[in-house]
Formats: sequence, C-alpha cells, structure tokens
Amino acid sequence: MHIESMAGDSETHPNEQVENDDVIREPFLIGVSGGTASGKVVILSQDSFYKELTSEQKAKALKGQFNFDHPDAFDNELVLKTLWQIIKGETVQIPVYDFVTHSRKDEFVTVYPADVVLFEGILMFYSQEIRDLFQMKLFVDTDADTRLSRRVLRDIGERARDLEQVLTQYITFVKPAFEEFCLPTKKYADVIIPRGADNQVAINLIVQHIQDILNGGLTKRHNGCMNGHNTPARQRLTSESSSRPH
Repeated sequence: MHIESMAGDSETHPNEQVENDDVIREPFLIGVSGGTASGKVVILSQDSFYKELTSEQKAKALKGQFNFDHPDAFDNELVLKTLWQIIKGETVQIPVYDFVTHSRKDEFVTVYPADVVLFEGILMFYSQEIRDLFQMKLFVDTDADTRLSRRVLRDIGERARDLEQVLTQYITFVKPAFEEFCLPTKKYADVIIPRGADNQVAINLIVQHIQDILNGGLTKRHNGCMNGHNTPARQRLTSESSSRPH
C-alpha cells in the first residue's frame, strides 16, 4: 500500500463511493507526532495550520527569531474545525503555508472524504481536544542528530534559509520546544515507532492495519469491534529503553 504525502502542495483524490446508504462511512483518524523532520508518513500536515503572523512577528520570522515550534504558533481552532468536517465526511479546504514568506498563500488544497486520514505534526497530541479525535495515535521517535540533519537539508533546500540561521533557530527554539512541548506527549501514543521511517517492521505493521480497515474494518468498527476510543492499552513496538529522543 502506497500512502501519498499531501504536505500542503498536492490535491488528494476522492475515494470510490460506497453504494450503501445504511452504513455511515466515518473516517478512521490517525494522528502522527514526533520531533521535527522525523520522517513521518503523512496525508495532512499541522504545518498547513500556522497562524497568520503580524507584521512584527513576520519581521522576526524572516530573521529566524520567531518560535514556530510553540503551541501558540498553530491555529488550533481551524485544526478542530477541519477535523470535525473530515469526521462528518465533508470535503475540506486546507490552507497552504509559504515557508519562504512566512504567510498563507491565496490558495487552498481540496481534500475529499476518505476512509483513512493521517494528520501529522510535532504538536498533534498537545491539545486534548484535538488528541481525543484520533482513533490511533503514532509517535515517531527518531534520533536527534538524524532529525537535525534532515531539517538542515530541508530548510536550506526548500525554504531558502542559510545554515547559520537554521542552526541558531534549532538551538534557540526547536530543541527546547521539542523537550518542553512535544516529547511529553509521547505518553499519549498508542504506538511508538523508534527510528521513524527506517523501521520497516513497524511501518509494515501499521500499513497492514490500515489495509485491514480499508478491506472491511470500517464495518466492524461501526459495529463496535474496532472503536478507536476503546482501543487496547498503549503498545510499544520495542521497549521504551530502545527509543532515543535525544
């Protein structure tokens, strides 16, 4: 099974409609969290929901002096509204954020109803109101050095930053915010994935679970057999001691 990444720059396509009005096709929501640049598999990204910045905040952002990893940087009201629209099976419009100008573009990405929706972000589990909407919560636990190297390559190559700015921002904002706001939310995850996308065993298990849902699991779930709010106790694919947040 191949999962396409939206990441704010492509349009997802509507799934085939099921001709059975007696079955309510509520999507299976999966939240994915973890440190920045953990190599998460995504469909929707929390990065699309940054708040509009004031002129003063934008000036700081252009100098690398604005904290985009703080909970207050995200428009959680819009995230909640969007999630509820998705749950109701509605087509939604996702804002597109420009990381070069630090502002929302005058365009949207259309996301059509789907059986399974993944929503990723560094602080996806920080708000309980948002966290409680996910039937499955995954935390991608990747080595800090790996995340930093990926961030450097991404910010220089895709976001027109220079190396000094990227490293300064990481030391000043990203690393402290990860330790204060992101890492503590790992305890809410149903499954923790050490080594991120490199952990093929974990990825294959999750993909298989998603395939099971698409191949009939939704019907069972609506009958009470796969109710996400009654999932078993939190699972770990390896022992806690084997994960390396830093």
